[in-house]
Amino acid sequence: MENDADPRDLAVLYRIAALASEDESVAAAENALLSELMRAFPADSGSLCLLNPHTGYLEISKHHGLPTDTGNFALKLGQGVTGWATLHREPLLVPDVTLDPRYIAARATVRCEMAAPLLYHDHAIGCLNLDSDKPHAFTEHDLARLARFARQAGRTLHRIWQLDRLQRESAQLETLVELGHSLVARLEESDLLTTLTRSGRSLFDARLCTLHACDPSQRMFELQAWSSELSFSDSTLRREPFTAENSLIATALRLGKVVEFQELTGTTGHGAVDLAADPELCSMLAAPLLVDGAPTGVLAIYTNRPHRFSDAEKRLLAALASFASVALHNARLYARVFQSEESLRKTQTLTTLGLLAAEIAHEIRNPLTVIKLLHGALGTDFAPDDPRRRDLQVITEKIEQLEGIVTRVLSFARTPGVLHSRWQLAGIVEDTLLLLRAKLGQSGVQLRYTPPARPLHVEANKGQLQQVFLNLALNAVQAMPHGGALAVTFTEAATAIGAVVHIDFTDTGTGIPEAIQTRIFESFLSGRADGTGLGLGIAQRIVKDHHGELSLVATGSQGTTMRVTLPLRS
Repeated sequence: MENDADPRDLAVLYRIAALASEDESVAAAENALLSELMRAFPADSGSLCLLNPHTGYLEISKHHGLPTDTGNFALKLGQGVTGWATLHREPLLVPDVTLDPRYIAARATVRCEMAAPLLYHDHAIGCLNLDSDKPHAFTEHDLARLARFARQAGRTLHRIWQLDRLQRESAQLETLVELGHSLVARLEESDLLTTLTRSGRSLFDARLCTLHACDPSQRMFELQAWSSELSFSDSTLRREPFTAENSLIATALRLGKVVEFQELTGTTGHGAVDLAADPELCSMLAAPLLVDGAPTGVLAIYTNRPHRFSDAEKRLLAALASFASVALHNARLYARVFQSEESLRKTQTLTTLGLLAAEIAHEIRNPLTVIKLLHGALGTDFAPDDPRRRDLQVITEKIEQLEGIVTRVLSFARTPGVLHSRWQLAGIVEDTLLLLRAKLGQSGVQLRYTPPARPLHVEANKGQLQQVFLNLALNAVQAMPHGGALAVTFTEAATAIGAVVHIDFTDTGTGIPEAIQTRIFESFLSGRADGTGLGLGIAQRIVKDHHGELSLVATGSQGTTMRVTLPLRS
């Protein structure tokens, strides 16, 4: 700043610099800047032009005294007085615009024009332009003053834009974090999708947000959820499934990244099968949803104004899509856990009924054997016409019938050995824990899984072993109502019968009540009010069928350790 600057100019410079610290919007600050310059010079019109980094064009951001449609005016660098000053990063004065071929008329009565580039770190970011209806209205001294104001205006505008960007990104990040917590807590898929699209529209201040599910094998898309403005008619949305052909959102899946379409009203959106029949939709940003690397859908936002999406906005939508993918995956896993629990309960009931039937059949078989032996010792030398001969034949038939029923019940209750095959133990445990991942997260339980040092193989029925491991893990989670940790470890050991492996499930729960510790494997014994008392009893029988052992290693106020011991197959 020059030492001999006019005090009035110092006041203008101060007010321009002060705009960076005022709590106003970017548009209000830009308008205030232009108004300040209009008062400092004998100008009849003026404009603030900003360089669009995407198109390279100078676009009028604010103007005073120009026609209302001037806002659509855009210049290439070097074009016109404003474009020349921006390209060469030098102020320019045209005393009489009728004598300068560079002049492009924005208002018919303009006779004198001067322009000064807005610079930040020696890079042009825009231009200030002032017009007068009188020739030679501005002097070289006015041009030097304007250049001085423009240098300060460039620094001020950059700070204002930077602060606005940081505030918006901070608010978006805060919203995204809150949304992440909210999405994780959503267990119903329909509720999750509604929350997702509503939040997506709010984050981007968009007119519409949609989520389409896709079937990659069939290349089909179907609208699953959407959120729109109150004035938006849902009837304009395409509800029926459509193919990827002529679909805009399919591009996001095909490229595997966020894509944007700036002009939906032009040739870009012409013939698109997925575009809503709404003439106000102008621009679209779409992100793919990937679950375990597989495409499952597309999240898209639409604006009702032409909009060039910034890199930050693209990253934001990608983060939202990533949150959505994780939340959807968790919701589906949680649904599978509930289905597994329901299946386990049914299996427990059926197994218990089978065991009860086997026990009853076994108890019947003993007296039935005695009856059969005593009956065989009775004399059968009745006369052919003696009715007792016929009665004895009926008794013999019924005894054989009862014996057949008992044999079938006992055979049905016995686990067929042919269902056992060679399995890698770690794979069975890991598949079981995968089903529990969502439930562990919802219960605040941290999983600490330590895989074995080498592959361990067992001769087993995979489904039955998974039932055992699932039961032990669920019992552990239910013992930690306020969260905790569940550790699953493997230990190899040598015994008299050969090599075995211990699979320990250790929780940090409240422990098993002392009164029932010695009876936890009894049927219909439970430490919970809503328990059936069947799980551990059934689990123990399954492990025994695998020539193993299920045992309680330790329990107390610090937690419980349950151990499954199985023989290893070399």
